[in-house]
Amino acid sequence: MIDKLIAKMLPLFPEKLVWIFSKRYISGQYIEDALSESRKLNQNGIMVTVDLLGEYIQNLAEADVYKEQYIDLIRRFTAEKVNGNFSVKPSMFGLLLDSEACYHNLADIVEAADQCNSFIKIDMEDSECTTIELEIFRRLKTKFPRRVGIVVQAYMRRTLDDVKDLMDLHSPEAPLNFRLCKGIYIEDESIAYKKYQEIRDRYVEDMRFMLENGIYVGIATHDKYLIDKAYEIIEQLKVPKDKYEFQMLFGVAPKLRQSIVDRGHRIRVYVPFGKQWFNYSTRRLKENPNMVWHIIKAMFVRQ
Repeated sequence: MIDKLIAKMLPLFPEKLVWIFSKRYISGQYIEDALSESRKLNQNGIMVTVDLLGEYIQNLAEADVYKEQYIDLIRRFTAEKVNGNFSVKPSMFGLLLDSEACYHNLADIVEAADQCNSFIKIDMEDSECTTIELEIFRRLKTKFPRRVGIVVQAYMRRTLDDVKDLMDLHSPEAPLNFRLCKGIYIEDESIAYKKYQEIRDRYVEDMRFMLENGIYVGIATHDKYLIDKAYEIIEQLKVPKDKYEFQMLFGVAPKLRQSIVDRGHRIRVYVPFGKQWFNYSTRRLKENPNMVWHIIKAMFVRQ
């Protein structure tokens, strides 16, 4: 109860104080910060996916600004030969205001990635967005078969059916590309699994289906149990190392991350940056209040 109370109170704290909690998990406020941290990760054999923070805009003029920022971001990172790709949140481009405008904004971004020989991953948001985001992904995947993927969440009851519904887009030349995560948004039990082990079991089921069917999987988790399960399935199925990767958040579980690298597996780190870090940080903490104690501990240990 205490961690939930602290998480709810964080938006009321001064930004400078919240930044102390947050800076370990955000690369910085500016593109130079994200570039610097991405280069460091690349030097250690780790790929990145870069995310400009911002979501749930109020008007489509904001979407235009973010679109141009993302196109500049793609050109800058690829010109500097950073080994990475880019993550986007559809709500940042007008998903809940005008889904057709959102599609065209994202199409412009994916086209920029196509021109730069890069890749865009569409983040999955809460259940209000799921169906629309999958529809937009289908359209983008049809137009840019090798340049776009999407996130799916194991705790959603619909996820495996959604993956199977997209199999008509899958081919050896342009495989489906998913980031598989547990899921962080607070959803009703009627549409989402709630029990801890039940979510783990669904994660393993989804991951096995993807790997069995040649889908490229970003195994996005900090749960050692799931990482060990992934090792087992990869070994059982003899999955080539270029057909999957592990993924983790910036600043989280560095020792576990290094152990994956040491075993010779590909790994990618999600690198968020931007001036909208405050809302991102407080929202994540409210959705996952168990992180509060880890962050407070990290702050005092580092001090």
